[in-house]
Amino acid sequence: MIDEILDLAKIESEQVPLSREPVSLAEVMLECQGMIEPQAQLRGIQVTFPQFDVPCFVLAARTRLKQVLINLLSNAVKYNRPGGTIIVDYTTSALERTRVSVRDTGAGLYPEQLAQLFQAFNRLGQEAGGEEGTGIGLMVAKRLVELMGGVIGVESTVGVGSVFWFELISVAEPHLSTEGDDVEASARPHVPREARLHTLLYVEDNPANLRLVEQIIARHPDIRLLTAVDGRSGIEIARVSQPDVILLDINLPGINGFEALRTLRSDPSTAHTPVIAISANAMPRDIERGLKAGFFRYITKPIKVDEFMEALDVALEAAGKRSDKSK
Repeated sequence: MIDEILDLAKIESEQVPLSREPVSLAEVMLECQGMIEPQAQLRGIQVTFPQFDVPCFVLAARTRLKQVLINLLSNAVKYNRPGGTIIVDYTTSALERTRVSVRDTGAGLYPEQLAQLFQAFNRLGQEAGGEEGTGIGLMVAKRLVELMGGVIGVESTVGVGSVFWFELISVAEPHLSTEGDDVEASARPHVPREARLHTLLYVEDNPANLRLVEQIIARHPDIRLLTAVDGRSGIEIARVSQPDVILLDINLPGINGFEALRTLRSDPSTAHTPVIAISANAMPRDIERGLKAGFFRYITKPIKVDEFMEALDVALEAAGKRSDKSK
């Protein structure tokens, strides 16, 4: 409850870290499915998720999108009938919007309840029931969807069930830039840096971005790529593996990139490792803040091959010089 109240307070004061980028809806739903199915099975509730025949990407903050979907799924489990069903689906429209819906077979809501649904601490009379809750989750979900440029709503019929839905902007699958210098950069043959294997650690929770960096690094056999999906595991891998350079996403689940950087700098084993920030936050003030915080470079998404390799080459050179001095 405390965490939810703090989260709501941050959102209301516009202090919640959130950057929008293309996110695979299929990947997010698969993760949410693994989290919600054990709860549903305990109550004999069957949950059905959609099949994705073609990639579907939405403009969102990945961690926050999961938070919204898990909230709707958890409510669909809690307020469903024993042995009920939950159907998760999505549709895309000609208006470049994607709608995600969560349909349950619960008791349904009266019109007067619907009018109070997204109010903080209002559990619509469920306080007397056996289900735990704060009445904050749906309000947090609403604020997060709106911050991601979307809308959220509900349709309900008493005795039949409810459909909670939200819409976000549809976007294309992220890909490496193929314009201008990037065409030449991606086609250039590999140029060895020095006769040793370099290690790059990329801390990123968005699999689509991880795949793009893997494509770039695949052309450079002298670079070994390590990955982590959150700040804490990234810090542990950095301490154990001692990478030459760290590529760090700013908006990560758990601790964000700035917090991770401070932890890395406070540890003698990683204090001098060049850390390159990568973020969808591309405003000049964002870049200035990142560089002032101590990032070696600040790269913006979508990733550009030439910019990425130039920053990485300079960082590897700096790491090499530092390594030579320590010998």
